[in-house]
Formats: sequence, C-alpha cells, structure tokens
Amino acid sequence: MPYNTTAIPPRKEVTGQTQLPLSRVKKIVSQDQDIAACSNNAAFVITLATEMFIQYLAGEGFNMARTERKPRRNIQYKDLAAAVAAKENLEFLEDVVPKTIPYKQIKAEAAATRAQLSNNTVADRPGETQRDVTANGSSKKHRASTSRSSLNGSFVGASGARIMSDDDGPEDPTDQLHDEMRQANRGQDDVHMTG
Repeated sequence: MPYNTTAIPPRKEVTGQTQLPLSRVKKIVSQDQDIAACSNNAAFVITLATEMFIQYLAGEGFNMARTERKPRRNIQYKDLAAAVAAKENLEFLEDVVPKTIPYKQIKAEAAATRAQLSNNTVADRPGETQRDVTANGSSKKHRASTSRSSLNGSFVGASGARIMSDDDGPEDPTDQLHDEMRQANRGQDDVHMTG
C-alpha cells in the first residue's frame, strides 16, 4: 500500500487543538529544573510556538529543495542544513544542524595538514637542535625535548615535534616547571618565570 505523502495544509487560525501532544510538551518543560510548574495555557502556547517554528523551518528547507539545480518535492537533511546556513534568523541552529562534509574531503584536509606539519617542522634525533616554524613565518631554534610530558601539549605536530610561536609558553604547568629546571641545570643565572 503506498504511503500518504500529501502535505497537511497549515492552519490559518488557532482552533484550540495542537498537532504535537500537549502532555509530551508538559513533560519536556517539567524536565527543566528552573521551572517549578507549567500551566495548561503556557504549555499550549509553547506547543503552538513549536509547531510554528517547525512549519517555518520545513518551509525554508522546502524553498532550498526547490532552488536546487534539479528541484525536489521531498525535504532532505541537506536542505535544512542549507536553510540554517542561509537564513540569519536560523543561525542559532548551526551547531545542531551543521552542513554535511564528505568523508573524502575531511580525509584530504587531514592529510594536507599532516603534510604541512611534517614539511614545516624538521625534527632530528632527540637532544639535537630543531627548527620550528612560528605563526608569523619566521623560524626559531631550540633544543628538542626528550620528556614525554612536553609532547602532551596541544601544539604537537605529526612528527612529534612541538610547534611554538614566540609568545607561547608551555601549556601545562608541569611543562613550565620542567623547562625552568632545564634552564637552571644548563647553568643560567636567572630563570625566566612565565605565567
């Protein structure tokens, strides 16, 4: 038996009945800890507002489906995501309804980032000097760290070398302590304290 795909026309006036179940809306509202009680009238208005919002979102998604190269009558996820991206008043849904990205594109971007990090940072054997590329394009020499804790920062490249800019200090307080101890052990008179 074929499915009934005819659209239900939106109501022009409020009839006192809702399409969404009022009891479910009251249950959802009662989950909020800030709201002690919700009257029937408030739940009814929330339900009507929700229906109007869903109707608007579906209408915008349908408009996106019609404006494609090959217009469709059915709304797909990509139409809703395009409507959220195109309409300024739906901007708050960008995190909830993001545009889909093909896996091939993500994989290619990750490979390009890995290649860029491995080409820009040449790490030699531990204990030798290595050259890191900073944010402004200049390079900076420093001694490669052999401690495991210094590799746990958020600026570790694919080759395991740490990428730093001139104004970045150690991310982790233990890294800062290890750096200061290394400077003190090298015979420097003063240890530069950051933080």
